[in-house]
Amino acid sequence: MDEIAPIIIAPTVLFLIFVAPVWIIMHYRSKGGAQASLSADERTELERLASSAESMRERIETLESILDSETPDWRKRVAATE
Repeated sequence: MDEIAPIIIAPTVLFLIFVAPVWIIMHYRSKGGAQASLSADERTELERLASSAESMRERIETLESILDSETPDWRKRVAATE
């Protein structure tokens, strides 16, 4: 029995010092990465908000083109007030 103990203890100590901490860190890092991803509801809401933002951008461009045609110097006036 005294001959087997050093053979078992050395790999166990090496495992606990080197392998186990890296294993634990990688385990919780992968858990955190999985939780950081968006759920289906969050992804749907994000897509809805992106669509709304695109629609608003198009409306702003339309309004700016109307202002450009009706009041060509409106940008200068806006810049002067800022």
